[in-house]
Amino acid sequence: MLRVLILYASLGAGHGSAANALAAALSRLGAEPRVEDVLDYASSVVRATITRAHLEMELSERGQQFYRVIYERSNESDIAAAFRQNRLLGLLTRPFLTRLDRLFAEAQPDAVVSIHPIAGYILALRRQQGLLDVPLYVVITDFLAHSSWLVPGVQRYFLASIFTRWTLERRGLAPELLEVTGIPINLEVAEPKQRAEVRARRGLPVDRPVITLFGGGIEARRVRLVVEELLTSEMPGTLVTVAGRNTELNQALSDFGDGPAMRLRRLGRIDYVDDLLVASDVVITKAGGLIVSEALARRAPLVIVDPLLGHEEWNADFVAGVGAGVQLRMPEMAARATLVLLQQPERLAAMRQQAALVGFPEAALTIARRIIGEPGMAPKCDDFHNIDVS
Repeated sequence: MLRVLILYASLGAGHGSAANALAAALSRLGAEPRVEDVLDYASSVVRATITRAHLEMELSERGQQFYRVIYERSNESDIAAAFRQNRLLGLLTRPFLTRLDRLFAEAQPDAVVSIHPIAGYILALRRQQGLLDVPLYVVITDFLAHSSWLVPGVQRYFLASIFTRWTLERRGLAPELLEVTGIPINLEVAEPKQRAEVRARRGLPVDRPVITLFGGGIEARRVRLVVEELLTSEMPGTLVTVAGRNTELNQALSDFGDGPAMRLRRLGRIDYVDDLLVASDVVITKAGGLIVSEALARRAPLVIVDPLLGHEEWNADFVAGVGAGVQLRMPEMAARATLVLLQQPERLAAMRQQAALVGFPEAALTIARRIIGEPGMAPKCDDFHNIDVS
């Protein structure tokens, strides 16, 4: 039985979701996956500091501006420079993750997978130090790849779209290392579902529009603006808000009730995101790689608001560029844009058609099959790139 170690970092929910989806696919195919968060192997102080900084960058305007500067300035266009930069980051990270050696000794993996740049730094460094002699794979969970994902010695990169492939080829990565599979998402997304059946199961109207707003990563005051305008509209329908782990948002919406025509369903953390994607006429969300991938796979038209400066902007540009949704820089416009779309069924149908062209409902299974089917050891870095990264 092939033992596969999957490493991610719990900065945002998407990386862990992708890791677990891939693990489920590997298990279905008879492999023995193990999913680990690299931050679990850091000290409690380091983990708390990194997590707090990440939340600050996501939820405050000043934090986002700082993140954008760092993100853009660190995005190396030259592949050798990217490798050197990421090797340095691996060296800086290694002392704070002192218990990883025990993990590798215990897991004895036949292959390893990185689903976060931090995990990639660590795995590439182990390979360069002679501590990793099994195939290394990288799953990129954004639609356009920042150079932080790129490390030497990778057997294969699994990519979200042909646009991801194009950008990496322009950087100089060998085409044979790049495979467009989609981002691994819950295997449930590949199962056929009927909208009417799903709506009946979740207590949603069969004969009126359903709008779902995934607001967990959006500032509460901005979500309130969208919800208030939708509820005061004259269009009959149901608005479903999903706060996820964001208890502050759930509290911020607690004073809202049904509008004159639009009903409100407030939800916190749920385990049926896929049902809501199937049930919805329009989905309002940020541009995280996982939720975008799931929506595209379910052909749900997207209204993307308030993308995090950096990778989410790129994801949003991808969705708008392929015609599967619209991107709005100002959340205040989200309600009006959604209402306009609901009055244009032919436009919504076109968005669904475009989503079908770029969605990958079986991405996790595709990647799992490639990993299980890859024979032998990964070639050394120079065999792949012939690039000096010293």
